Parts: sequence; structure tokens; C-alpha cells
Amino acid sequence: MPDHLLRLSRDDFGANAALDAALPPATRAVYVAVGMVSIRAGGGTATLSANSALFHTGPMTIAASGQGACLLRYELDPGESVPAGAGVRSERKLEATLRLDDPEGYLLRCDKVELPPGGIAYTHTHQGGGIRCLLKGGFNVRVHGETTELGEYDAWFEAGTDPVYAWAPDDAPGHFSRVMILPRRLKGKSSIRYVDPADADKPKLQKYTVFVDELIET
Repeated sequence: MPDHLLRLSRDDFGANAALDAALPPATRAVYVAVGMVSIRAGGGTATLSANSALFHTGPMTIAASGQGACLLRYELDPGESVPAGAGVRSERKLEATLRLDDPEGYLLRCDKVELPPGGIAYTHTHQGGGIRCLLKGGFNVRVHGETTELGEYDAWFEAGTDPVYAWAPDDAPGHFSRVMILPRRLKGKSSIRYVDPADADKPKLQKYTVFVDELIET
């Protein structure tokens, strides 16, 4: 089946809150935006602090520390179950359909992009679609002549093939979390292509931090 669903949910955990039951299997990356959590998956337990992420395809249980936590949960072809637990609130942020028909297969990349105030992402495309979520500051995204102004925890989808010009406002940074589904041949490599080749040589102020770059089955 070439059509797949990529979904982003925001999960807020109060102090010491935990899920009542494990999340079902899914191709999943969990990014910790705020706080600290313990995640049990695959027979082991990992403790994640803010600005870290974990990838797993099996069942997953999550419990927050005494300071609580805010998570961004990216899932490919997820089920319909909703996380539940005392002190846990979940919000569906965005979902998008991807056509994944490359016979060589795909990978899931979860990273963070940080632009300083006034930073520009020159007109570009990517070699795969993905969902982004603004973590800090503000951001403007222009596609096909239409500009969307984004605030903290707003989410947006980029198909990859559509040229995008984006920038942070002059008085605030633009930091966002991102998950893209990319061809396997790009493991460890950049997915960006600049529409104007001259832009490739311009100074770039954005910083990238890659947390997950895992081959997946589709």
C-alpha cells in the first residue's frame, strides 16, 4: 500500500504522571520538548531529558519525572488508540498522507532545526515529506506564494517536492522539531536541495541536530 499516514500528537504529562497502558506498536519517534521521562520499550528503559528523542517500533510505556514533561509523538501508520493516564493530556496536532513507493525503501529522520532571529531558509525542497512543530519563537513559511505565520507548538506539513522559503522574525528565533520520511540512500546525508543553485553557497545560520536516522519498513 503506497499511501501512509504520518501523524503528530502532543502529550503533556503532569508531575509523576504515567500512561495506564503501553502505546501499541508503530513506527514511532518521541521527542521530549520539556521535562524528563522514562520510556520502556524493547525490554529496556531509557531516561530522556529535554531536547532528546527515541525511536522504537514496538509497545512503549511512558512515565514523567516530578517536573512533568511535554512530548511530541510522531507516528507512521499509527493505530487509533489514545494515550490515557491520570495527569496525561494528549492533543492531535496534525496528520498527513504520504505516498511511499520507492522500491529501495525509506528511513525516518527526527531532528531539530534552530534559526536565529532573522535567519532565512532559502527557497528549497526536500527529498521526502514530513511534519514540523515550532518549539520556540516564531516562524514564517511561504509555499506557492502563500505565507503561514506560526507560533509556538503550531505544526505544519511540507510535502518535500514543493519549493519552500522560510524565515524567523527579526525579534525571535525559530526553533522547530521535525520528522521526515526519506529515501534510504539518504541515511547520514542532507535531504535539502536549493531551487537557485546560488543559494547553496550563501552563509547558513541554521543549526541542525539529528536524533534519529533509522531505516524503516513500509
